Amino acid sequence: MSRSFDLWGVPFDGAATLGWPGSRYAPERVRAALQWMLMRPQNEQIYSIDTGRLLPFPNDLLRIRGDADVVAHDLMASLDACTAAVASSIADRRVPIVIGGDDSLLYACVKGFHDSHDGTVGILHFDAHLDLMDENRQQGRFSQSSGMRRALELPGVSAAHSIQVGVRNFNFPASFEFIQSVGLAELPATEFHELGTAGAVERILARLEGCDHVWWAFDIDVVDPSAAPGAGAHEPGGLTSRQVQDCVRMLASRCEGLSIVEVNPLTDTHDMTAILAANVAFHFAIFGQESKA
Repeated sequence: MSRSFDLWGVPFDGAATLGWPGSRYAPERVRAALQWMLMRPQNEQIYSIDTGRLLPFPNDLLRIRGDADVVAHDLMASLDACTAAVASSIADRRVPIVIGGDDSLLYACVKGFHDSHDGTVGILHFDAHLDLMDENRQQGRFSQSSGMRRALELPGVSAAHSIQVGVRNFNFPASFEFIQSVGLAELPATEFHELGTAGAVERILARLEGCDHVWWAFDIDVVDPSAAPGAGAHEPGGLTSRQVQDCVRMLASRCEGLSIVEVNPLTDTHDMTAILAANVAFHFAIFGQESKA
């Protein structure tokens, strides 16, 4: 089945109470980087150097939708605006791609996706962090640290068909206990590097097997800070940009939506992180045209 895509910006970082704020500026910078890529199709085709093939690029493949109607002082209204943007694209029979914004948007995106589909929803979560905080006084329940936790509470979301990829270093014992209690799968960055990209993708696809719908939640800090300095927080030992792009090429057709969050132009170097995010979105649209879901 051929698919087409909508690109939304959600310029909100009001829930970034930890790390560096600034991801509200990402949609503009990522769209600017995309303009260079959108100059390359000719006669509804594009040359994929990585695969050595001419690939289709229909005129309506990637529609730029502008920004969701966020409310800077209101977290819940902004999450609702993100949810509505995702749902509107699905109602138009298009695949949503969301450029955040901070990682509180993980929940908002999955909610719009979940509420628009019947059947089970799996979450493919690429992130340095677990985002499984239940609640604390500083951040509340819907911050950038709780998006995955809140998403897993939606009735149609299946922890048994969800996996966190690229997570690393240290986290709360309470997160470990929650992972064990719901049966959530982890593919830490250490194992990813040991398996290699092809082996990691095989592990991911096995986890998604049998799930009706998959949302890909992609925090840019899954990438090592050396290749993605413009992030909300830095964790050494991450994935490479090559690994990430190869994952997108191999997994895009299995997923029905993508969010890219925590790109921070205020800490970026010569737009290199915004350019990487634009490449992830562009690869997702090109290699996700033919659905295998």
